[in-house]
Parts: sequence; C-alpha cells; structure tokens
Amino acid sequence: MAAPKRQDTRKFIENLSGAGKSIAVLTSGGDAQGMNAAVRAVVRMGIYVEAKVYFIHEGYQGMVDGGDNIKEATWESVSGILQVGGTVIGSARCKEFRVREGRLKAAHNLVRRGITNLCVIGGDGSLTGANLFREEWSGLLDELLQQGLIDEEATRVNSELHIVGMVGSIDNDFCGTDMTIGTDSALHRIIEVVDAIMTTAQSHQRTFVLEVMGRHCGYLALVSALSCGADWVFIPEMPPEDGWEDNMCQKLSENLADKKRLNIIIVAEGAIDSHNKAITPDYIKDLVVRCLGFDTRVTILGHVQRGGTPSAFDRILASRMGVEAVLALLEASATTPACVVSLVGNQAVRLPLMECVQMTQEVQKAMDEKKFEEAVRLRGSSFEHNLSTYRLLSNRKADSELPNSSFNVAVLNVGAPAAGMNAAVRSAVRVGISEGHKMFAVTDGFEGFSKGQIEEIKWGDVGGWTGQGGSLLGTKRTLPGKHLEQIAEQIKIHNINALLVIGGFEAYVGLLELSAARGRHAELCVPMVMVPATVSNNIPGSDLSVGSDTALNAITDTCDRIKQSASGTKRRVFIIETMGGYCGYLASMGGLAAGADTVYIYEEPFDIRDLQANVEHLTQKMKTSIKRGLVLRSSAPSRRLLSPPAGQQGECKSSGRNENSNENFTTDFIYQLYTEEGKGVFDCRKNILGHMQQGGAPSPFDRNFGTKIAAKAVQWITKTLKESYKGGRVFTDAEDTACLLGMRCRALVFQPVSRLRDETDFVHRIPKEQWWLKLRPLMKILAKYKTSYDVSDSGQLEHVTRVLPREA
Repeated sequence: MAAPKRQDTRKFIENLSGAGKSIAVLTSGGDAQGMNAAVRAVVRMGIYVEAKVYFIHEGYQGMVDGGDNIKEATWESVSGILQVGGTVIGSARCKEFRVREGRLKAAHNLVRRGITNLCVIGGDGSLTGANLFREEWSGLLDELLQQGLIDEEATRVNSELHIVGMVGSIDNDFCGTDMTIGTDSALHRIIEVVDAIMTTAQSHQRTFVLEVMGRHCGYLALVSALSCGADWVFIPEMPPEDGWEDNMCQKLSENLADKKRLNIIIVAEGAIDSHNKAITPDYIKDLVVRCLGFDTRVTILGHVQRGGTPSAFDRILASRMGVEAVLALLEASATTPACVVSLVGNQAVRLPLMECVQMTQEVQKAMDEKKFEEAVRLRGSSFEHNLSTYRLLSNRKADSELPNSSFNVAVLNVGAPAAGMNAAVRSAVRVGISEGHKMFAVTDGFEGFSKGQIEEIKWGDVGGWTGQGGSLLGTKRTLPGKHLEQIAEQIKIHNINALLVIGGFEAYVGLLELSAARGRHAELCVPMVMVPATVSNNIPGSDLSVGSDTALNAITDTCDRIKQSASGTKRRVFIIETMGGYCGYLASMGGLAAGADTVYIYEEPFDIRDLQANVEHLTQKMKTSIKRGLVLRSSAPSRRLLSPPAGQQGECKSSGRNENSNENFTTDFIYQLYTEEGKGVFDCRKNILGHMQQGGAPSPFDRNFGTKIAAKAVQWITKTLKESYKGGRVFTDAEDTACLLGMRCRALVFQPVSRLRDETDFVHRIPKEQWWLKLRPLMKILAKYKTSYDVSDSGQLEHVTRVLPREA
C-alpha cells in the first residue's frame, strides 16, 4: 500500500490578496536612514497584492490635518528614493495626536478614505501612540457616528484597525530587535569621522574626545568604540566606577609610553557616572589637559549621524521589514495584537508591539534605579555580547595578572583578502593574551606555515588594525594537503597547541584536510577553529562571512553613482558584473540594496527566453516615468574549479541545474543581447566592478562581526585546550575539536567541519542550501515582476524573551 502523500503546508504570496483593502504608511519621530527603503517596500508590496496604498505626509500631524497630507501612492512615486536618506514623506512631532480630540480627527480622516491598515515607522513613542489609537478605534468610530460625521455603514466597514510597526531609530534603543532601521548607517557616519580623525590625530600626537548620539542608549558609542578600537568609552548603561578619572589617565599615559601616537575617547550624549552625574566631552578634555597635559580636541558629531545615504544593510533590512509588514497586515484579524516587525540574527520576526515597548521602558526604569547590569541584560543579547567583547579587549592586564596557560595559539589568514580580517586577528590576539596564551602570527597562509613564517605577536603589534582593509598578515589560496609534513614539523618546532584559521572556502577545505590527516600526523591533533571571512559569503555552516558587508556597500555605492550618471540621460540600462563566482549572494543582495531590475546568478538557471522576457520588462518600464534600468550578474570564475576532498567526488551536482547556462550567457553576451534587443527603446552600458569589492576600509558591521566572532573563537580554544590537556601535552582527535564558527539564523554556532561535508557543493564552492535565495522573489516583486514567493516562515507571532534579574 502506497504511503499517503504529505500535505504541503507551505504558504505563498499568490494566496494572499489585498483587494478591497487600504494601507497607509507614515514616518514619525526622529528621521533615520533607511526609512525611505521601508516606505518603498510597503508601497510596492501593497500595490503588488492589489491593495490601495496611501502616504501620510508629516507623520501623525498629517493624519490629524488630513487633506493633501494623505495621498494615494503609485508604483512610480517611490522610484529613486531607495538611496535617499531621511524620509521623503516627512516626519513631525504632533501634540494634537496625544489628546483624544486629535485622534478623533485622525480617525475621521482615515475612515473617509477607507484606511483600516496602518504601517507606522518610528520609535517607541510613535509605536505606543499607534497602539493607543488602535485600542480607542471602536470608541472613536462611535463618537464620529454620534456626531453625524460618518454613517453606520462606514462604522461597520471600518470596524477594525490593524497596526504594524517598524522601528526607525539610529539609537537602536528598542527591545526585541537586534538592529533598528538607521543604526548601521549612523555607525557608518561615525566610523567615517573616526577614521578621518585618526590620521590627523596621529600626525600631531593628539587625544580626541568624540560625542555620539545616544541620550538613553549607548549602542552607537559602544559599537563604534569596538569598531575603531577606542581607548575608552562612556555609555549610560555602564557608568564608570569611582576613581575612573585616575584609571583613564593612567591608561592614556601607558599608551604614550608604548609609543602610541593617538588616543580616541568616545562618549554617548547620555553618559553618566555612578552618582548619576553627566559626563561631558568638555569635562573629559579638561581632565586630560589638566592631569596629563595632552593636546586634546573635542568633536561633537550631532546630526551628521542622521544624514547621508543609507548603508546596504539598512536598505536590505528596511526592504525586508516593509514586505513583512504588509504580509502581517494582510493576515491580521480582530484578535491579532498590534505587532512590530523585527530582526533577530538574520531572521525577520513579528513581536507584540506593547511587549517590546514595555521591555524598552523597563530598561530605562532599571537605569533610573541604578540596576545597570539588569539594564544591559534587558537590552538583549546583541548589546550584551558587544559589551562583554569590549570589556575583554579594553582591559589590558599586567603580565603578572595574566593567567598562566603556557599554551601557544597560531593565527593565520587563508584565501583571498576580505575587509574585517585584520579586526578579527586583532581581537583574537588580544583575547588570547588576556586568556594567558602566547599568540603566534603566521604570514602567507598555509604556504607560509609550511615554510616556518611564524612569529610571536604581542598586544601592541595589532594596534590600529581594526580600520585597515585587506590582510596585514598576508594570505594565499594554497591548500595544506601538499604541505602536511612541513606544517606538522612547524607545529612541533614552535610547539603550537591550537590553530585559528580566518578565511574563505580555501580555509574551510584546508581545515577539512588538516582534520582528515590527524591519523597520520599526531602534531595535527590540536584544537582548530575557522572564522569565515570572504566577500563571496559562500562558506557552508555560516549565513554570513566577515567581508561580505563591505563588498555589498562597495557594490551599492557604485550602483548609486552609476544610476546618478544617467540622471540627465533617459532610457539607459546598465549591466553590472559583481564578484562571487558561483555564489550569487553579492549580486542578489546588492541588487536588493540598489533596486536592480534583474539579477542573474548561477543558483537560479536562466535561458534565452528569460533574457527576452527581461528585455521586454525593461521596454515596458521605459514607457513609464522611470527611464533607467539596472541589471546585475554574478561572475562565474574563469580559473580552475576546486577539486573536492577525498570521498566527495560525485556528491556535488545538484539536480535540475543547467550547469552550462551561466557559462554561455556571459556578461558580454547579456550586454550585446540587451543592446541589440533594446535598439530604439534604450541603450546599454557595461560595468565590471572587479577587485574594488575586496578593497577599502571595512564597514562597521564587518569590524564588529570580525571582532566578536574571533573573540568567541579564542574563548572556545581556551576551553577546548583545557579539556584536551592530558599527560603533560595537548592531544585531541575528536571531530568536534576541528570546528567552523558560523552564524546560523539567530546564533553563533560551533560545527565540526567533517559534518559540513554533506552540505557542500565542492565543485562550485558553495553550500547546497543558501538562506538568501528565499529573498530573491522579494527583489523581483519590488522590481514589478510577477513571481512565486514562499512566505511560510512569516506569520508566527513570537514573544519577547523576558530576562529575569540574576537573583531570580
């Protein structure tokens, strides 16, 4: 008897309809970069599902005033706003909305247009106001009915108001989400300033005190301090203990003694001491000048942090949140609470709005009651991890205070250079020294290892590394397989007890080869861990890699400039080739961030009919007010494909793939096809971005991610070394002592590399399953393509994880 067919429980966007519904979007409170990307996503997704979408200009003030402040949006009305900072529909503080009379006017203006779905982009105050509005909705309708402003039919049809919030705030001060819209862009502005200041500070041996935003939350100050290697940071959640003035001055003096030419001190605008007294930049400057006589300058960044173009991260985040917000409104019922769309790890989630607001208010309450450790825990795991990593890296102990581990740990870079590698090395070296280990740097990857290019590296040797791109250690693609005997010999000579490998696909394959050779070389029976660092983001076992965010920003910035170059030229299509090889991550996410019309990648086969359909799509687009197009293609590598490790041959090909499609349809071919087919309608230009995607200073995300993941890797090494130390030596051949540390959905996870074999397509150097492929339909929808979009992961309303005080 045949087994019963499993019921397909997947949910697709085709089954959700917004016909007959009206959605309004507004931005409220302080502006944040990325708000426009969220507005664009709400408008286009709403129109895609056949709902009417309205702009509410000037926030709640526009809702109260009505009239021309509430206008229907069109597809073209949000064209060209993706890369614009601030909010094009305006934001304003509204006192009228705080009283019931104002909310009654707002309700009347919405009912007149049949708007019963509201998407609010703002901070906790804006979202709290939206929730109150929803709770009062039925009472407001009754009042309008009694006053004769609406009839009973209008009351019945508009009986339910659904609210979905997105948090737009550069401070990242909202509980329940790892990142709010605008935070990453604000960090970009801060780091750009810090990097610029560092060059002038080094020239004159100066101390700089920088004030950044964060009246109630120190996230910007904390992460920028981590990202630039600041010497001291002041945040509201971590007031310094009494006597901090002497401690800080002592540290600055030690820096001078170590021949460090600059000092950077970062202060959140809400920084306080343990007695609740404000710590200001001027007070710190006067203190340093009085006690040390250092040439000290103050820089207050102010609204620079709110300005500028949004980062790639914020554009992608806001686009995902906007689409998720529309889905949440379509699925809302009378019993569904107002929710906020959040990001946890790299997963979009829905959380009850008031749970998040109450948690956010509890943070402030804990700080008011001087329960600062509790406030840090309430901020969430992301904030807590940032703080613990900063403490690890900033607390340099005297040699006499260090634990006596007697272990030697080697660090090396393998594969192509990636921005953020140096931040990871710096973090690993300093955490390792703090743990009592002797740290060794290996130059030129496994090739340098085999030649004995190994030297001890000290705390001061990695000073200033966080902001530098490339690989200061030097890196090569050479695999260890042909040099196993020499590497084993060098491990023996230098008494290396553990390995930290930072790199890309070659690093992953190299670790597989080393772990497989443990049976033949006892010297390789030591703990090994890999930190993924590659612009291509093609490492199995990790959703993200150090370096890919910097590359994405390079692609996005270049696309912005290319599109701007066509502002005076109508009907032009740009064909842009990105890096990535057979992994389409950069092209796909770059396309989502830049607003591309089409993205061609290896993982999604295409043929001549698809190309023809895309040309026709652009032809139709040129008939609208939007007169330019953007097409991205991931470059397939021309160099020899990597041979799979022993035992993996024949396991790599995926069924249903036309493996020749991308090889035949090169960037030149696509360019020539578009040029020929678009004659008389549009002309074409071709751009190959090349190695500029690997260069430049690392983004704040890559600096922070590299710093945190390397610190965690070294802590794992310390723990594993203790467990493996027996009989006077380190020895372990267990599979879980050769690991890859990767981001999986919502957490950093250590995974034995041997267990990742089955997840790997070694021929094409990519994981067999890639999470970001689920976002490709989203990109197509926002480019006005009809497509199938699996939204099964959406719709689950989760709850905020409450953090109990330690005594509980």
